[in-house]
Amino acid sequence: MFCLNYMESRRLSILCSHLLPGSGPSPTRQIPVSRSICGAGSTNTNQQPSDSDQNDCVFCKIIRGESPAFKIYEDDICLCILDTHPLSRGFKVLFPRHSLIIPKSHFPSLKATPPAVVAAMCSKVPFISSAILKATASDSFNLLVNNGTAAGQVIFHTHIHIIPRKALDCLWASESLRRRPLNIDQEASRLADRVREQLSLPDNSGDSKDEGSSLTGN
Repeated sequence: MFCLNYMESRRLSILCSHLLPGSGPSPTRQIPVSRSICGAGSTNTNQQPSDSDQNDCVFCKIIRGESPAFKIYEDDICLCILDTHPLSRGFKVLFPRHSLIIPKSHFPSLKATPPAVVAAMCSKVPFISSAILKATASDSFNLLVNNGTAAGQVIFHTHIHIIPRKALDCLWASESLRRRPLNIDQEASRLADRVREQLSLPDNSGDSKDEGSSLTGN
């Protein structure tokens, strides 16, 4: 019981909703997904998991048709499914239509995911989120990526959360915190310069770069 409460608390606090194989009751109506080669497009880098990791990946099993899931959208590049363990507080499910967009190829992080795949996933957000909002009688949603362990990523297969929201649902504790304006000082200017410097390195593929550290309007 302690372990269950701890995991539920952790999931809520770090916004890490994910699929857990073999836990909870089986859904009564499940839709199989098309089979695909889950490891396609993977490269040998330090960020990439081993073949064993890919074989054990929950999302890979769903994509290969080895595990059931509630599919709500699918194309050649990505799949959108209902999270079978949506965000919850205690045993009360807050968002039963919390959904995940996942690429059909296995990429362990956002950085490892090709820009074209990220673009394909993001291009479906307006279409899918609109349907989710109507189906859940919600008027807002959060788009979330947990990238890296410190950010709460548990399943190392890139995925995007679509979390429908309603007024006063009190999901994010940070929403009650007072925001303070950025100090327009040398420290902020140096930070902007450091980020631009990183963007200009060969490892980054930005097509446009703004020079200087002047403040620009939004």
